[in-house]
Amino acid sequence: MDGNLGFIRNEMDLKVLILFILCRLPAPVSRDELTDTTLLCDSAIGYFEFSECLADLVRTDHISVENDSYSVTEKGRINGEATETSLPYSVRIRAEKAARTLSNVLQREAMISASHEMRRRGGFTVKLSMSDGVGTIISMEVLAGDDKQSTIMEKNFRKNAESIYSKIISLLLESQ
Repeated sequence: MDGNLGFIRNEMDLKVLILFILCRLPAPVSRDELTDTTLLCDSAIGYFEFSECLADLVRTDHISVENDSYSVTEKGRINGEATETSLPYSVRIRAEKAARTLSNVLQREAMISASHEMRRRGGFTVKLSMSDGVGTIISMEVLAGDDKQSTIMEKNFRKNAESIYSKIISLLLESQ
């Protein structure tokens, strides 16, 4: 880490930052999501230094990894909360903003479900649903001709679930 470029000056600062971010997320995150979020917080952070610190936090049981997703452990939460005030104020503000952005993405992803399965007589059933955090607001099954169509439907639903829902409701409520 080059101390001249940012406020994160050593491995301990970086470990505290990683824990700070993970403590503010509602669900486990992929390595890429955690990397991107952390690197946004300070220009002094390098990918290799980040990787080393992350591996060390996993090794010391501050962070757990399950199904390639990272989350803070109770030990990490306690130690992170005890040391987070050591982060420079500007880094904390950027980290909170980056964590909030990622948190919103994770919450949205948790409310949208899309999958498909092959039918016995050919084609695929694509199952799509969206909830509002309390209950399901739309759930449907759609026939697709092949795996490629199924995957496209899933991807588009995940990307545009709210507007698809809105269009369906508009069509259903349209008076002739």
